[in-house]
Amino acid sequence: MPARIEPCLAQLVRRPPVGPEWFFEVKWDGYRLAVHKEATGVRIITRGGHDWTDRFPAITQAADAMHAKTLILDGEAVVLDKQGRSDFGALQQALGGRGGKRSAGEALFYAFDLLYLNGHDLSRMPLHDRRAMLEAVVHVPGGIIRLSEEIGANGADLLKGACGMGLEGIIGKDVTKPYRSGRLGDWVKVKCVQSEGFLIVGYQPSQAALGGIGRLLLAARKGNELVYVGGVGTGFTARSGTALRRQLDDIAIPKSAIEVEKRKGVFVKPILLAEVEFRAWTRDGKLRHASFKGLRDEADEASVYRIGD
Repeated sequence: MPARIEPCLAQLVRRPPVGPEWFFEVKWDGYRLAVHKEATGVRIITRGGHDWTDRFPAITQAADAMHAKTLILDGEAVVLDKQGRSDFGALQQALGGRGGKRSAGEALFYAFDLLYLNGHDLSRMPLHDRRAMLEAVVHVPGGIIRLSEEIGANGADLLKGACGMGLEGIIGKDVTKPYRSGRLGDWVKVKCVQSEGFLIVGYQPSQAALGGIGRLLLAARKGNELVYVGGVGTGFTARSGTALRRQLDDIAIPKSAIEVEKRKGVFVKPILLAEVEFRAWTRDGKLRHASFKGLRDEADEASVYRIGD
């Protein structure tokens, strides 16, 4: 049984693919995890290879109770809102924020692939065969570990419906392909709104804003440099804003690490990665209609948005 399998990653595309080899799933907004059930117990591994078993006790217990002796599940840990949609901010709060040490007992695990089962490596099998075996293993509806349902619909119609429900987007997968690590195009993602990672380079204080943050100042990568891409002033709660300001004040520096348009503010070391949802770019390369979703954790191996990608 492999100690770890590098995950298959979805390639971002503008529109859903067409063809009988493609099926679609909801795009979950949480943490990508691999659940390993071994003879010695259960391990939960992040996309970056970190052991987060102690942070998801309910998922660990559910995996331990599954009938399979050994397995590797690929999926996403999420916390659902009242409408049944995955809420990244709620998951972050449950874990105590970026670098937090709390456990998220309320998190669910949506399994979308099965890579190993009872001594057999399944990764070379086509996805439709792996899915059939996954459905047999994850057979308890409504439990902590759930099947990420295949939605047999036209991709364009499904995307329209997902966006209308306020979901993040959809994932398309080629059912004829084996499990291949990396971003090779076997899996694709189509987003309703853009959501990317940007480094925080400072903030503008505000006595009226929740948590005291009027606006975060953000940067993306362009070649080997960081460039200013504007800011985000919505998406905070009093709790998340206060916690974030405390983290930012701990890494404050005398002047900005990059050139920014507005020179007033508190500048910080560009080491915290913010997940930001936005609708478009302005003509001068700034984010439009941006909303803060939370901080990404290093263990999740999230990347800084690169201009030109």
